[in-house]
Amino acid sequence: MSEQISHHIPDALMASYVAGSLPKPFALVVATHVSMCDECRANLLAHEAAGGAVLETMGEEPLSGDLRSRVMGALDEQIDVTPDVAETPRKGVYPGPVMAALKGSDPKWKKLGGGVRQCIVDMGLEGSARLLHIPAGRPVPEHSHGGLELTLVLQGAFSDATGRFDVGDVEIADADLEHVPTADEGQDCICLAATDAPLRFRSFVPRILQPLFAI
Repeated sequence: MSEQISHHIPDALMASYVAGSLPKPFALVVATHVSMCDECRANLLAHEAAGGAVLETMGEEPLSGDLRSRVMGALDEQIDVTPDVAETPRKGVYPGPVMAALKGSDPKWKKLGGGVRQCIVDMGLEGSARLLHIPAGRPVPEHSHGGLELTLVLQGAFSDATGRFDVGDVEIADADLEHVPTADEGQDCICLAATDAPLRFRSFVPRILQPLFAI
């Protein structure tokens, strides 16, 4: 699978992921991509090794009770976001981290219109992560972004003005990108998408329905 992946996790996002500062929805996308991509798995290990080398050069300082609690709390929050893929088996097109987020259950799809369906995997103050099922040949309504969006392809492929994204590829979109992602013909496209702000739809109907579907 790694051989066909051409869109990877940038170093800045990988560094934030390793540091534990990446928001939970984005951390899920990174963990899932890393489970699919040998190149980014190697990059992750390199970042971890670099971080370990920095820690070894730092002097020891006692942790205050408050800092200790915050650190342990942050670690607890990361357990279900960055699971060991060996502990959570892949199921169908869904890699281990996605299955961990779904707690081992199949996705519970809800219709969005135009044949597109979604399953919200995680939602909180930091943003949301959801699975999207887009019928082959169908577009997603034209939209831009209120913040950052990471979209990882799990099945099929989609294309937009920036290029084509196949299984394992990650598209990184921000407020500067307005696009119409369209699933390739032949096979339905399933993606894992994470956002930290609502999308900005150009058409009236998607804007009206946006609060209902939490997109």
